[in-house]
Amino acid sequence: MPFRLSGIDPAPFAALFALDDDALAQRGVQRCRADRDSGFPCRISLEDARVGEELLLLPYEHQPAHTPYRASGPVFIRRGVQRSELPQEVVPPYVARRLMSLRAYSDRHWMVDAEVCEGGDVARELARMFGDATVAYVHLHNARRGCFSCVAHRA
Repeated sequence: MPFRLSGIDPAPFAALFALDDDALAQRGVQRCRADRDSGFPCRISLEDARVGEELLLLPYEHQPAHTPYRASGPVFIRRGVQRSELPQEVVPPYVARRLMSLRAYSDRHWMVDAEVCEGGDVARELARMFGDATVAYVHLHNARRGCFSCVAHRA
């Protein structure tokens, strides 16, 4: 089954970049700069930040539904990037090179399937999950750190 990955909406975070570090800290947000070209995956653009790029590390409620699966966690976001909406069945390099945890949810936001796989196997695993008619969307997480990565919907 075809799928499409997308990043998170940048609008709620844009104003945070104008705050000073003390104001960010009061909100549980940390400003940082990428010191290498991998390890700072932006959840808006679905790309790793490049050396020197400014990011914010902040809490993000990726599963806001009022179910036992409600969840939030830390995410990196880069300044001034656009929300990525990838072509059908494209898995970005920042996902493909990591160990991923996939969590499939129904339209009522209940988890109906889950799997851990190498990033190179994500497309196959998403196709399998979306073969189940009860799966409405899939959250991808970095398996080692547990951070939310992106969401997949049926294409």
